[in-house]
Amino acid sequence: MDDNESLLDEKSIIVNNNVIEDIVESIDEFESSEAEFVDVEQRAIVPGFIDAHNHLIWSGDRFNEHRLRMEGKSYVDIANMGGGIMQTVHSTRQASDEQLYRIGMNRLKESLSKGTTFLEAKSGYGLSTEDELRLLKIVNILKMESNLPSIHSTWMGAHAVTPGHTYASYTEEILSEQLPAVLNSNLAESADVFCEPGWFNIEQSEDILRASRKGGLDLRMHVDEFQDGGGGELAAELQVRTADHAHHTSPDIRKKMNDAGVMTGFLPGTPYCNGDAWPDFNNAAECGVQFTLATDFNPNCYINSIPFIGSLAVQRNGMNPYHALSSVTRLAAQSTPRSDGLEHGVIQKGAVANFNILKSKHWESWCMMPSSSPVHSVCLEGKHIEFY
Repeated sequence: MDDNESLLDEKSIIVNNNVIEDIVESIDEFESSEAEFVDVEQRAIVPGFIDAHNHLIWSGDRFNEHRLRMEGKSYVDIANMGGGIMQTVHSTRQASDEQLYRIGMNRLKESLSKGTTFLEAKSGYGLSTEDELRLLKIVNILKMESNLPSIHSTWMGAHAVTPGHTYASYTEEILSEQLPAVLNSNLAESADVFCEPGWFNIEQSEDILRASRKGGLDLRMHVDEFQDGGGGELAAELQVRTADHAHHTSPDIRKKMNDAGVMTGFLPGTPYCNGDAWPDFNNAAECGVQFTLATDFNPNCYINSIPFIGSLAVQRNGMNPYHALSSVTRLAAQSTPRSDGLEHGVIQKGAVANFNILKSKHWESWCMMPSSSPVHSVCLEGKHIEFY
């Protein structure tokens, strides 16, 4: 399908629903064999969800770690015991390309069934030049598949270090070997760094991010997940596109990031899975800080559902359903743009035809069904895909 076929005003699905009636000036212009008419039977329609933070490709599981946390073990303790990121890196390296491809395919299908039409996919479980490139190549193959969410590809080689490396030595390897190879491959659109005390420090993160930007990559960051380690200030200084987690970033620094054009990326699933306190989402909104919500799908946060994330924000944290919806659509589109430059995350003339037809007539239902998908069917790049 070419780009013109995915626009609402050219050769796309016309849905008989009041939500988008203002898009259609006259029904006569669509009376052709190239238009499909779908009666949604008074169901509500919302934009397709954008998952702006997703660790898509990895193998294995770490479901035992929650028990360890209940016993008082910290994230660092579990990593020192051989768990954490390194356990996933080992499992991922052992998996074949075909196995990783199938894993990614199944996860994308699951995302789509819950209304995600576009997502950001990070590498980061290879942690060597060869293995990081392998993950990026598999994501690139998935990008070319039809009837799946579109993908923004992020290289996150700066996720952790493998045994035998220090953060200083691995940073040098990234700068001298891994990053040049990634740039030469043209497989990544963004770079991300886990900037956190005990992981990549401020100086190492800045070196990697500046070199990535010089090579033409967009910039993303993991910041202040466990403590305020200064990651938010660096994000503001570098004017990165998005600084995610920001769990312990101070309100003043969140405002500074916002004023610098940095999107805060809140990930409610992470404190939910780890039993931590929630960030104050509503305070951020009241202070005028724009933010996205995303899944942070990973072995330590096995949530691959934007509607469930919406439920956590609305039903557990009192966020307005409309503001939450904006955070997984219009605002998420700003932090996770399409490579073709087309507008998404909205339902309007000229935008990509990605939208969800819900099971209910009430649009608020998108975040009110945490145990199941609220999505009846999806319009994906102008093609109607029905689940029920």
